[in-house]
Amino acid sequence: MKIVHIITRMIIGGAQENTLLTVEDHHADGDEVILISGPTTGPEGSLEDRIRSGGFSFEVIPELVRSIQPWTDWNAYRILCRRLKVLAPDIVHTHSSKAGIIGRAAARRYGIPAVHTIHGASFHYGQSQVASKAYQFLEKQAARSTAKFISVADDMTDEYVRAGIAPREKFRTIYSGFDIEPFLNPPGDREALREQMGFRPDDVVIGKIGRLFPLKGHEFLLAAAPMVAAADPRVKFLIVGDGVLREQFTSQIKAAGLEDRFHFTGLVPPGQIPELMSAMDIVVHTSQWEGLARVLPQGLISGKPVVSYDVGGAREVVIPGETGFLLPRDSIQPLSEALKELVKDPELRRRMGETGRARFQDQFRHQTMSRRIREVYEEVLAESGSEPDRVSEANPSTRTAS
Repeated sequence: MKIVHIITRMIIGGAQENTLLTVEDHHADGDEVILISGPTTGPEGSLEDRIRSGGFSFEVIPELVRSIQPWTDWNAYRILCRRLKVLAPDIVHTHSSKAGIIGRAAARRYGIPAVHTIHGASFHYGQSQVASKAYQFLEKQAARSTAKFISVADDMTDEYVRAGIAPREKFRTIYSGFDIEPFLNPPGDREALREQMGFRPDDVVIGKIGRLFPLKGHEFLLAAAPMVAAADPRVKFLIVGDGVLREQFTSQIKAAGLEDRFHFTGLVPPGQIPELMSAMDIVVHTSQWEGLARVLPQGLISGKPVVSYDVGGAREVVIPGETGFLLPRDSIQPLSEALKELVKDPELRRRMGETGRARFQDQFRHQTMSRRIREVYEEVLAESGSEPDRVSEANPSTRTAS
């Protein structure tokens, strides 16, 4: 099968890691895969070094920028059209809002079936009403060029169906996979790493992983932190990630007199996340908007209880009383109470972590994700009459009944 993936940028992020793992898995299966991206810019880091050593084709279109720029966007569309005409893929698979709209339009021009993954709704909490309505309109137009949608959580499907983007039968939920083995068996020495970061053996470490950007919700953890810290001198906080709000957050922590309770790692490569998560005792995620944050299943597969706001697909993995606490968005007092309960009860932490690890291992393996995505491709090609038998025979080991 010949597959072209189109995405706006390849920063270190959930949607990008999802895309790259899919590309790598299908390339390893013998498919011809081409990844097309816009320029990777921003403080989040880049996956481009890993991409360039992957053995598959990678192209960067400078005009495929993240922000809306009508003339530049038009040029990006024209360039994509030229590339798709030359490449003539069996399937175009788009990711992210901008690349999804432009890429599906280019695929439609040449009658190429398109699949689009909703990593997070393009219209969402925190947007202006004008932007939200504009994206809903554009998504409805793009849906006409979409053979199938892949949602990273059932919640994404529900949101798009409610907005009238497309009928429910056009959607498939495929959870965003990752390499689970390092989370099951993290590298390195947990206690040595904790000591290196200034934590004592009996400290209870509450960790948050994410970009220090608006809507990621660090401010709510910082607001709850004084109450949690006052309840137990063993409480420490580990903040993994970097971004434009770091200086603001460190100033706020200093003003609260909690400098000795917080450790910031700064930007780290994805491969270091399992080791850092192993150093945590509790994983907290207070984002105000997500599709399904990868940190939640990663935390559970690491054997940690998770505390999350009830946004996006969080409720599909954070099961109250079983794997963690699910709280109202932007709440502070309930957040502090949930964290304090987990801090004082090591048995509760152990039980929730073990339940999550047992429940979600297979569901979030990247191999499971890639296999199910390929089944969607085969279904699309069969429905379009684009030689599905040839596609299946190219990789007989991956052929499954749809």
